[in-house]
Amino acid sequence: METTIKKPRLTIAEIFHMSFGFLGIQMGFALQNGNASRILQTFGADVEHLSLFWLAAPLTGMIVQPIIGHYSDRTWNRLGRRRPYFFGGALFTAIALIFMPNSAVLAAMLPPLLIGAGMLMIMDASINVTMEPFRALIADNLPSEQRSLGFSMQTFLIGLGAVLGSWFPYILAEYGGVSKVAETGFVPNNVIYSFYVGAAVLLISVLWTVFTTKEYSPEELERFESGEGQAEMDNTVKRGFFVGLAEDIKNMPTAMRQLGVVQFCSWFALFLMWVFSTPAIAEHIYNVPAGDTTSVGYADAGNWVGVLFGIYNAVSAVYALCLPSITRKIGRKATHALSLTIGGLALGSIYFMSTPEMLILSMVGIGIAWGSILAMPYAILSDSLPARKMGLYMGLFNFFITFPQIVSGLTSGYLIKYVFQGQAIYALLGAGCLMIIGAISVRRIKA
Repeated sequence: METTIKKPRLTIAEIFHMSFGFLGIQMGFALQNGNASRILQTFGADVEHLSLFWLAAPLTGMIVQPIIGHYSDRTWNRLGRRRPYFFGGALFTAIALIFMPNSAVLAAMLPPLLIGAGMLMIMDASINVTMEPFRALIADNLPSEQRSLGFSMQTFLIGLGAVLGSWFPYILAEYGGVSKVAETGFVPNNVIYSFYVGAAVLLISVLWTVFTTKEYSPEELERFESGEGQAEMDNTVKRGFFVGLAEDIKNMPTAMRQLGVVQFCSWFALFLMWVFSTPAIAEHIYNVPAGDTTSVGYADAGNWVGVLFGIYNAVSAVYALCLPSITRKIGRKATHALSLTIGGLALGSIYFMSTPEMLILSMVGIGIAWGSILAMPYAILSDSLPARKMGLYMGLFNFFITFPQIVSGLTSGYLIKYVFQGQAIYALLGAGCLMIIGAISVRRIKA
């Protein structure tokens, strides 16, 4: 019988270096979340069609993450196991960040809207290639008792990067003297320059992790676990990817299935918020007529949404540091349920706000939910997964993130147009209700 040993505990500094790449990943993701709808509307997209364009993110994630997870489980070269994937993904994400806001300039033969949507899809695919191995890296390198800390550290850096990405267009416009408006069909310079900075920060932060983080070799990982993990991996290889994938889905841990309901409600709500915040706040708070994307009022609303997104991400970063101590007192499930309840009430409160400043209070509650969503499901799940298939199952778990966004993308635009007469604010009210349903569903998880 082979002797197995426990993974050594890592220092706070080592966990920080291992997670630092997420700062740049989330800065790019925040720039996309805060400005994609604005950019696509600038290029001519109607508000009821925005959710369809945003389908690029969940569709590419659903396809890319399980594949990347599968192959990163089986990779080992000079860069390691996970690092080759998030370095390559970061490179392509940076390229998409540079080109997306310049789609109107690049449009020689194709409409800017088509180029912009294409860049959005490339960016989403690349972010997914980068993000999934980072999640698996935490589970690879940390013992069980440190995983809540590891995912919380990632969430802290995610929040910090998102603050930078969300606030940068506003800072450039208000304090840097960069123009916040442009002629019809073109993206303002403050948004374009922000995307350039985001691309640079993304590459630098990911390279930081690549060169400062050690990964365990396959031989070292074998000593940390029983031989069953290796046997499972070998059988998957022999069966072939798709046959093995189908069997892995069939044998999915119970906790993962139950978390799927919670994730569906949470990410459906988040998708509604990301897609419809700018038009909803422009109309509901700034009194901008629907479809008006060239006025100063719309530009102010778009910039303020970036500030608000930065606020909820800042709150999530601080809250992430508190999660380990909260979970020790009340448990992982209770922590997540409480956080989602606060977030749901905060999302619904936007409907009742009347000034831009009042929305800051709503963002505090949303930040609490967001911090938990980024950390607690993975912490709850990680102890239920076989170590040799950590990357694959983390990729498959992404299905419970992408599927609700696809459903939302296919339905929400038409609901807004035909049921709510184009009033996007009702999307945010519905998002709050969904998040509270997700909080109730946490109680069913057996983990």
